[in-house]
Amino acid sequence: MAAKNKSPLDLNRLIHERLRLGIVGALAVNDRLTFSELKVLLQTTDGNLSVHARKLEDAEYIACDKTFKGRVPRTEYRLTAAGRRAFDKYLAHMEAIIKAARD
Repeated sequence: MAAKNKSPLDLNRLIHERLRLGIVGALAVNDRLTFSELKVLLQTTDGNLSVHARKLEDAEYIACDKTFKGRVPRTEYRLTAAGRRAFDKYLAHMEAIIKAARD
């Protein structure tokens, strides 16, 4: 099916949710972000960020690396190749919807 014939309902629902879109978008323009950086950037709670990050991890769109700096745990996220492909496809679909709406 050509992109211009796609329905807005065909959007990747996993990415389309506001906070998950924010996570993927932030990681698309940053190599890595810590849990704390994402929390501040997206203005969300620990629990909300954890739940949505886990859904993206389960889909293998993002990867989580846990380390320690001294005794302090450090959680970093990065976009995977599958996540990049899914985000690029999502953006192309949104661009097609915008173009169709403006034509």
